[in-house]
Formats: sequence, C-alpha cells, structure tokens
Amino acid sequence: MMIRLVPKVFFNHMEEGLDLFVNGLGFTVLYQDSGLAVVGRDGAKAYVVVYPEGAALERPEIAIETDTIEEMHAEIAAKRPEMLHPNLPRVTQRPWGALEFSVLDKTGVCIVFRQWPA
Repeated sequence: MMIRLVPKVFFNHMEEGLDLFVNGLGFTVLYQDSGLAVVGRDGAKAYVVVYPEGAALERPEIAIETDTIEEMHAEIAAKRPEMLHPNLPRVTQRPWGALEFSVLDKTGVCIVFRQWPA
C-alpha cells in the first residue's frame, strides 16, 4: 500500500525553499540541516534540498489536494498575495471538474491547490 508521495524540491539557497513552504504556505520545519529541510503541514510533506545544479535544471509544478480550498486560498491571499500565480490566482472550476488555484514562488516553483468534487 502506498501512503504518501513526498517531493524533493531543489533550491539555490535554503532560505528560498523555506520562504515558499514555511512563510508562504504555513508548513512547519520537521527537520533541518545545512542542505536539507523536511517540511510538513497536515498530511503533506516536502523535502527542501539545497542543490543549485538541480534547481537550474527543473522548476517543478506540484499539486496539493485539499478539502478546504477556499480556506487555503483565503489564508495565502491574506498572508502572501504576491505568491498567487498570475494565471490562476483565484479558486476556479477547471474543465476536469476540480476547483484549483496556484501559487508561484520567486524561483519558479508552482504549487497547484486542488479540490475534487465530493
């Protein structure tokens, strides 16, 4: 049984990753050393990794499924409105049926928040 997928996201500097996940999305640091931080919130986790070579190659798009999309949007819009993605800054019903909005950090990492219909 698979329980959870935990992405590794590469950054030039630890501060960039912590700004996105901790300051922007409200994650908590579960572990941190000079090159790795494990961050989590509710059931979601990510590894923030200092790896400039990897950061230069890939700026990922990561989806987080939620059942409280309006609350997530309100929290981020109040705390860090500049992070709302210009292409999907509001909760929007997508053609495939999900409600979505996105954030984009200054390094190009995109996080899509998604809520499927009940």
